[in-house]
Amino acid sequence: MEAKNKDLWVFIETDEEGKARNVGLELLNPGRRLADKQGGELIGVVIGCGIGEAVKAAVAYGADKVIAVDGEEYKHYTTDAYTDAVCALVEKYGPTTMLIGATNEGRDMGPRISCRLRTGLTADCTGLDIDEESGNMAWTRPAFGGNLMATILCPNHRPQIGTVRPGVFKKGERDDARQAEVIHEDIHITADRIRTRLVEVIHEMGAENVDLEGAEIIVSGGRGVGGPEGFAPLKELADLVGGVVGASRAAVDSGWIAHAHQVGQTGKTVGPKVYIACGISGAIQHVAGMSGSGTIIAINKDPEAPIFHIADYSVVGDLKLVIPVLIQEIKKSRA
Repeated sequence: MEAKNKDLWVFIETDEEGKARNVGLELLNPGRRLADKQGGELIGVVIGCGIGEAVKAAVAYGADKVIAVDGEEYKHYTTDAYTDAVCALVEKYGPTTMLIGATNEGRDMGPRISCRLRTGLTADCTGLDIDEESGNMAWTRPAFGGNLMATILCPNHRPQIGTVRPGVFKKGERDDARQAEVIHEDIHITADRIRTRLVEVIHEMGAENVDLEGAEIIVSGGRGVGGPEGFAPLKELADLVGGVVGASRAAVDSGWIAHAHQVGQTGKTVGPKVYIACGISGAIQHVAGMSGSGTIIAINKDPEAPIFHIADYSVVGDLKLVIPVLIQEIKKSRA
C-alpha cells in the first residue's frame, strides 16, 4: 500500500491491566529522532482494555498523537483481534513506518500484519536510522548467530515495519505536563473472528515473575556458578541490591535455572543500570543481549574471558569466594 503521510508509529504494548509495557515507551525515544528525520509526526498506537494509563504514558514519553483502541476483546492478546485492529488503523491513516517491540506478542503480530499489508518486516532489530541516500528506514539486526550485523532497507512497500528488541533503547524523561491529541477509534472484533482464547495461565515451574527488561540491576550467572545451588548467593546479592537474577544460555540449557531468566540472543535483551556477570565467559550471543547496560561488572576466574573486554569493572577470582565477600561488605556498609 501507499503511505499517506510521513508519520512514524510506535505500537505501545499493554498488559492485562491496561498499563503500558516498557518496550513501547522505550521505542518512543528513538522514534522521536526518526520521525523528525522523516518529516512526520510520532504517533503512539495503544490497543488494550482500560488503557487510560497507557495513553497518558505514551503522551508523557513524547508521542505527538495517540491512537487508542479500547475493548474487552483486547484484554488478553490474540493474533486475530490485534492484527485486525492494527491493519484497520494502518489502512485508514497510512503511516510510513511502524516500530513494534520484539516481545512474544510483537514477534507474533508483526509478521501477520506485514503479510496482510503486503509489506516487509525486519525482525529483532538492535539499531535504527534513516538511510541518507534513499530516505528509507535502515534496520540493523544481528545475523549469522550474532557474528555479523546486517542493515536492511525496505524501499518498495509501505509501511516499513520492524520489531525491536526490548532494552536496546532507554526510555526518555517522563513529562506528565505534556499535552497531545488522543484519537479514540471504535474498532470491535466479533467473537467468530477470534480463533483462539485464553483458557488458563500456567506459570513456568520454578520461575517467579521475572522482569528482566524493566530491572535496573541484574545479577547474572553462567556455567561458572557450577550448578543450580550456585544461584542461591546470586539471588541473595540481587535481593540485597534491589535487582533480579539473570542467566546465560549455558546455565539455562543445563537446567540450573528457568528460561525466564535467560539473557542473550535467544533470551531477553536487557539494558539495566548495573549488570553483574558472574561466571559468564562472554560469548557473543550473550553479549548481544546485555552490552547496552550502563555499568558492567564481570567476575570470572579466567583472566582471558571475553566478558572482560566489555566490562567496566573486572574481578578476576572465584565467584564462590568473591560473592560472599561482596554480600558481607554491602551488609556491613548498611549496618
